[in-house]
Amino acid sequence: MRRPTAAGHVLGGAVPAATVVAGAVIGFAEGWSVAVSVPVALVAVLVGLGLWPTGQQGILRAAAGAALASGGGTLASYGGWTVEEGSPAGALMMVECVALAGLVFVVARLLPVHRAAPLGALLTAAGATVILRGHAYHGFLEAVGQCAFLALLPLTSGAVGRYLYVLHERRVRSVQEARRAQRLELARDLHDFVAHDVSGIVTLAQAAQVVFERQPEQVLPLLRRIEEAGQQALGAMDRTVHMLGDADDRPGAYGLDDIRGTVDRFRASGTMEAGLDLELSPSESARVPREAAGTAHRVVVESLTNVRRHAPGAASVRVTVRGAGPELVVTVTDSGREDPDSGQDRPWSGDGRRGGLGLVGLAERVEAVGGSFTAGPHGCGWRVRAAFPLGAAED
Repeated sequence: MRRPTAAGHVLGGAVPAATVVAGAVIGFAEGWSVAVSVPVALVAVLVGLGLWPTGQQGILRAAAGAALASGGGTLASYGGWTVEEGSPAGALMMVECVALAGLVFVVARLLPVHRAAPLGALLTAAGATVILRGHAYHGFLEAVGQCAFLALLPLTSGAVGRYLYVLHERRVRSVQEARRAQRLELARDLHDFVAHDVSGIVTLAQAAQVVFERQPEQVLPLLRRIEEAGQQALGAMDRTVHMLGDADDRPGAYGLDDIRGTVDRFRASGTMEAGLDLELSPSESARVPREAAGTAHRVVVESLTNVRRHAPGAASVRVTVRGAGPELVVTVTDSGREDPDSGQDRPWSGDGRRGGLGLVGLAERVEAVGGSFTAGPHGCGWRVRAAFPLGAAED
């Protein structure tokens, strides 16, 4: 709720003072049970304008005080403070009923259900029984009927308030889920892109330690390559942050054109031979959707990172990007070691039910753009295959 302004503080002081005077005049003229309507209506107005103390506790105190005051006024009418039938004060009691209905709305709109339900019931009962002060009924059933009719107003306002509360909670949950999805997206981007360059830095650093004693003259070139890999990693982080922008304006997004550079950097950062077969005609390239092109690049990056991590003894790796009828097919295959079981220690078994997060996340991404994904042993090595549907050919 809004914080009271300077004018609000003045109003919050002047209105209660005027209310005391008005209540005294009404009490002497029409009965003290009628005078209760004035402070109850005042409290409802202050709460509705945000001039009452903010927070759940302030609303609780205001609503509970109004309900008790109203109920007390009704009980007092049976002790001699009866409102005469046809008295103009009856209109003031109807104002009190409307004010209590307004408080029911505020309570249902702003408080959780475990607080709103009992307090709303108390306010509804107080508002519905205001009509009993005039004793304009004949028998118990007629009194119950009058109260039930009058209770429709606070019940309706409570239902509307609760509906708005539920809508607000849904919006809050939607925002939280969107933020969580964005954090996961960023984490996956960092895993897919930055981890690839960092793993190259680690490989070069390990190579520098090996050649330091045998070929010290090779250390300086390795350090330069480490520096280049570090700059590439920083660039990948910058591009990842840029990709958090709007989907229609993503200057940092990757595509098929970036695959060649990725393979070149992988080849330069280690001793493993890396080959690239880019077999796409211009017409096929034009039919590759932007989302599929970005995901294809991710497949290559993650697959090469896993080769470096989990198959350091492999002699070579080959990346193939080609058009196969209505599909774009991307495969990354490493030669593995001579041990035929060397492919069994990879982080993903191919069925997506166990292993590392990287390939499982890739499978979800590929399937999200309508493609298919498989990964598993291939001879002595390992192969990752992703297929993406091509778009319609342009006229």
